[in-house]
Amino acid sequence: MKHYKDCKNEDTFVGVKVSGFTFIRNAIKLDYPVKEAILSILPIVDEMIVAVGKSDDETRVLIESLGDKIKIIDTIWDDNLREGGQVLAIETNKAFDAIDSSSDWCFYIQGDECVHEKYHAEILHKMKQNLNDNRVEGLLFDYLHFYGSYDYIGDSRTWYRQEIRIIKNNKNIRSYRDAQGFRKNGKKLKVKYINAEIYHYGWVRHPKFQMAKLIEANKLWHGDSYIKKKFNADQDFDYSQIDSIKPFHGTHPAVMHDRISKMNWKFDKDPTIKSFNLKLKILHYIEKKTGWRIGEYKNFKKI
Repeated sequence: MKHYKDCKNEDTFVGVKVSGFTFIRNAIKLDYPVKEAILSILPIVDEMIVAVGKSDDETRVLIESLGDKIKIIDTIWDDNLREGGQVLAIETNKAFDAIDSSSDWCFYIQGDECVHEKYHAEILHKMKQNLNDNRVEGLLFDYLHFYGSYDYIGDSRTWYRQEIRIIKNNKNIRSYRDAQGFRKNGKKLKVKYINAEIYHYGWVRHPKFQMAKLIEANKLWHGDSYIKKKFNADQDFDYSQIDSIKPFHGTHPAVMHDRISKMNWKFDKDPTIKSFNLKLKILHYIEKKTGWRIGEYKNFKKI
């Protein structure tokens, strides 16, 4: 078993095993950065379980190419499960259940998320620090939601601010609803906050691919008549319809640099212009001044 000898961190994890897990289908067809997602956590896991759904492209070949830590389980999505995106939770659980009982921690990453390498040492430290604390069932990350291009992030109430991405290897923990978070025996997990961010790229791709992705995603919630009424597959997605964004001044994970260099569309929107009604304008102002998001939904309990 490998113990992070390739990670530049003296606080090594001797005797601790970490498994990564995710699910994916039609990654190439829908331009998911799943390769980058997996590579962003690969240095700090011993193995990476990937539930690869039957696809219309070479997704499985792509996943196979990512190295000997990769362990693929082949799945078939039940496209009849159109209530609340529950098929996403089912596929997440398939990957989670394939993790051997010898693993201590399980690092979940979705196909459009990445972890910056600058956080690796802190993540390892927090897993070691909380390993034997039976109160702690997971670790909570902050989120950056990129929108339209790699230079802007969404900063309104539309975007969730935190979510669980590392959990203890307890199979009573299940993916919740549409796989955004987790619960244990139906109850919110008790978590520790970790000073690290998940970079979410679900709203940064060519407008043509973004429209295709939205159509496929909505099929997990709605019937064909709704899809045809709501979306026009012949049109590109209009990124200008967003309530609030702000410039991003940081750096992206190294695994994303090549993808970013190949960006082949333009996104132009003045971030100083906000599209809020009066109520949302007041709530946005309060949040920016105080950090308090009134009425915020939290699927976890901080300890």
